[in-house]
Amino acid sequence: MPDNAPATLNSFIIHVSLPALTLLYIHQLKLSGDVLLTGMMAWLEFGLSAGFFWLVGRWLNLPRATVGALILVGGLGNTSFFGLPMVEAFYGKEGLTTAIIADQLGSFFALSVLGITFAGIYSSGRPTAAQIVKRIVLFPPFISLLLALLLIPVEYADWFSALLKRLGDTLAPLALLSVGLQLRLGHIAEHRRNLALGLGFKLILAPLAIYLLYVPLLGAHGQSIQVTLFEAAMPPMITAAIVASEHDLDPPLATLMVAVGLILSFFTLSAWWYLLGGV
Repeated sequence: MPDNAPATLNSFIIHVSLPALTLLYIHQLKLSGDVLLTGMMAWLEFGLSAGFFWLVGRWLNLPRATVGALILVGGLGNTSFFGLPMVEAFYGKEGLTTAIIADQLGSFFALSVLGITFAGIYSSGRPTAAQIVKRIVLFPPFISLLLALLLIPVEYADWFSALLKRLGDTLAPLALLSVGLQLRLGHIAEHRRNLALGLGFKLILAPLAIYLLYVPLLGAHGQSIQVTLFEAAMPPMITAAIVASEHDLDPPLATLMVAVGLILSFFTLSAWWYLLGGV
């Protein structure tokens, strides 16, 4: 593969795959009483990530790019191509509606707004507020999200839904390929401390904080809350790593967090599913 292959794949994912997936799934959303808690989960998790890694960065005197990568990749979960099949496997098809809300109104919306904002803040260019707003407004998944919300009352033609599904299906293989092309396992030793911090937060501390807020404090219960908390425990989002790489936010660390996190999450998600059984 050419050296610029990951950049080309990333561009296709952001301009085609993600917008198609957003247009397809947001259009199918059916709102319910737990939608607010489910949709807010990713935003709360990102806020916790920003605060936690800002403090850790100051304590350990980490480079700005590393702090930005940890906030971005540690604060957004892989609630889509990994989260949806995992929810179906553990909770059945009835859990997919909640999972889609957590993904589309939660993770992808948070990525489009908060993710792009923090990527701009921590990038080397130090863009102005106006430039950050422009990046958000022109971010293709954000545009598609607004369009999808406006088009909810409109019935899609069958051929259009099929087209969106085909294009959206390219997300998982292309994203994995892009991450794989950038992955260098030799970087694990060099980044082991920051990798442990990022994954420890994303796989354990963040979902624990959301659990304590939703269950003991707010008294939320039921399968939709179980699925929401299960999605909170997902490994780092591949698209967040792609955005981090495009803004030059410690790309080796961002890529390692995704790859290693996917492997570890098979064990951590099983543990969370067992612990959430009584919620």
